This record gives sequence, structure tokens and C-alpha cells, in this order.
Amino acid sequence: MSRRQWVLTVLCFLIVLADGMDVAIMGFVAPSIIEEWGISRPAFGMVMGAAPIGLAIGAIFAGSSSDWFGRRRVLLASVLSFGLFTLLTAFTRNPTEMAALRFLTGLGLGAAMPNTTTLLSEYVPQRTKSFLLATMFTGFNFGSALIGFAAAWLLPIHGWQSVLYFGAAIPLALFPLLYVALPESARYMVVRNVAQDKIGAVLSRISGADLSGYGRFTLKEEAVAVKQPIAVLFTRAFALRTFTLWITYFMGLLVIYLTTSWLPTMMKDAGMTIDRAANVTAMFQLGGTVGAVLVGLAMDRFGPNRTISLSYALGAAALVILGVGGLQSAWLAVIVGAVGFCMSGAQTGLNAFAPGCYPTLARATGVSWMLGVGRLGSILGSSIGGVLLGFGWGFDGIFSALAIPAVLAAAAIMVNSLSLRSAQVESAERSGQPARAGS
Repeated sequence: MSRRQWVLTVLCFLIVLADGMDVAIMGFVAPSIIEEWGISRPAFGMVMGAAPIGLAIGAIFAGSSSDWFGRRRVLLASVLSFGLFTLLTAFTRNPTEMAALRFLTGLGLGAAMPNTTTLLSEYVPQRTKSFLLATMFTGFNFGSALIGFAAAWLLPIHGWQSVLYFGAAIPLALFPLLYVALPESARYMVVRNVAQDKIGAVLSRISGADLSGYGRFTLKEEAVAVKQPIAVLFTRAFALRTFTLWITYFMGLLVIYLTTSWLPTMMKDAGMTIDRAANVTAMFQLGGTVGAVLVGLAMDRFGPNRTISLSYALGAAALVILGVGGLQSAWLAVIVGAVGFCMSGAQTGLNAFAPGCYPTLARATGVSWMLGVGRLGSILGSSIGGVLLGFGWGFDGIFSALAIPAVLAAAAIMVNSLSLRSAQVESAERSGQPARAGS
């Protein structure tokens, strides 16, 4: 790792941190806005739902646009847009205006995650890639926590607008630094036939070596027959990878969002105090942060597919134990932390793994579509908990049943492993070289 590679890693971490802040911000200011405007919670629901919808659309379309316009341009536009729209949200006067601006904020937020993932994956060493990408993703949790602390400090004194000012200030202050220091992807420039001297200049700055003597830069990766990034996802070589990644990400987010959205409510309904419910739920986030880093390390050591699959499978086992043990278990907080460790760790590992499943031409498109389709799982998970409770399902039934999508996620990522191994064998047969052992 050169100094510029470390700088890029920190910049991507800060982008994800700012992303986490602005995704979580409305949850902290909503009670104050509802009280000040004198509106009902259902009436404010469209504001809360606007950003997730924008996130899903932004991930699919704005995220994949970097395969056409470049990682750097789209990331700069993303950070600037969600910073500006968060600032403008502070000046809204009714739920309709706020919902519209939160939707636009969501578009920018949705473009940030797939492009930080793609850009960093193309510049860090292969042997530590999973660990560094997983560490980058912990910025989301830190950002969500940071805006919570800021809200607790600012709300009583300066009102809800001040929290939005704070949430906007971080990405807007970050933008000039990104404009100066953020490099374009050298792989992208090769695919788009950018002038060789520009590619050499970028790589020289990143590596710290003089590459001016090289006249031509090429890529050594799987050849694709189509030139449209979205079409690459559904070619014979990549279709199975695409669908298995979608299934895995969808199932993982379904489990995570149902757990984090409804666990506090179920604990409070069972008679727990609100502070104990909050502390137990916080164990899920704490376990997920630690799990992300350790799963990333294990992926580099033992291979991504088997590590992610094992983590989802252990998450399924922890969910069954949680359901069977019930809310009165003395080990409740530990078990919830274990569920977070396994499920969030696997989910973050999947984010780190996905870029390597696609060629440079369609890398951002592949990652962004996985994130966008996965958002449907988060929407389903956030809403289905209330439906199941309305049908009379109890804590034990809901969390035991959540083991099913966790197992499906584990199975899907192992099928993905078979797809990658098959592709390696076919590539080796064409080149006359032995296939690499893949996992």
C-alpha cells in the first residue's frame, strides 16, 4: 500500500461515513418535526419512505452510470448532491416538500456506495482487498452513530434544522478534498481507451513509481462479447453470478432490516424498559461492526465464498437460538450480538466480494444492481414484521422463521462459487493453463 492508496482508502471511508449519516438522519429529527408541524405519524410516513425509494433507484441507475461516465465523476456528483439536498431539506415547510427533497437526497446516496466499492476495489492489493473494503463499510455504522450523537447535542438547543445543517456540512466540506485527491479508475480508463499518458500519470501518482516509460496499458481479465454494461450481467458467463448475488443480498437485508426495525418494539411489548430494548438492539450493530472486519480478514485468508456462506449459516443458527431462547433469556444481548456479527458481517463481506465478480466494463453496474435489488429486501423486511405480528406470530416464531432466508443466502453464495469455478475452468481451457483453485 502506497501513501496515495491509504489516502484513497480514507477518502472512501469518509464518503461512506457521510452516506451513513444522511441515511439515518431523519430517524433522529422526525419526532421534533412531527411535533412542530402538528402532523400525524402516518402523514409523515411518506417523508420516511422517500429516501429509501430514492436509494434503490439511485443505486441501480446513478450507481451504474459510472461504467459510462467514470467512477470519479459520479462519486463527486453523488457527494455534492446529497449534501446540497440535505441542506435544502432544512428549509422545507411541509411534508410534501420534504419528501421530494429526501427522494432526491436518496438518489445521490444510492450512487455513493456502489462507486466507493468499485473504485477502492480497483486500487487496493488483492491479498488485503476484502479486509480493506469491509473496514471501509464500517464507516456507515460510524456515520449513523455520529449523527445520533450530534442530534442529541443539537436538538434541545438549536432545533431539528441544525441537525440537517450538520448532516449537510460533512459531505459539502468533503467535496473539495475529493475533487483534488480522488483519482479516476485506471481500469476504467483502459476500457474507455483514454490516452495512455493520462493512465500512466494516474498510476504513477498512486504507486509512487515513474511509469512514463510504458507506452501501453492493458487489462488481463475475462473477455466479454457485449459492450453494454447492463447486458454483461445477463450473458451466459455472468447471469448465474448476477442472480445468486441478488438472492443473497436480498435475503440478507430482509433478515437485518426486520431484526433492527421490529426487535425494539417486540421487546417493549414484552414489558422491557425502553433503555434495555435500545441497549440490546445496539448489540446487533456492535456485533455487525466487529463481524464486518473479522469476516473481511477471513475472506482474505480462507476465500470469500465459503467465508460468507459460513457466516450466513451461523447467522441462521443464531436466529434459531434467539427464537427458541425467547426474550427472557439471560443471554439475550449476547445472542443478538452474535446474530449481528454473522448476518451484518456476511452482508458487508458480500459488498466487498461483489466487485470481483464482474469485469471492469460492468463492475459498477453489477455492484449497483445488486445493491438496488437488495433494497427491496430491506423494504420487505421493514414492513413484514408488522404484518406477521398482526397475524398473531410471536417473537419465537418470527425469529426462528428468519433462519430460512439466512440459509437461502448461504446456499445462493455457494452456487455463486460453482459459477466462478466453472468460469475459471473454461478460461483456463481456452488459454491452455491450469485452472486456479477458487472459493
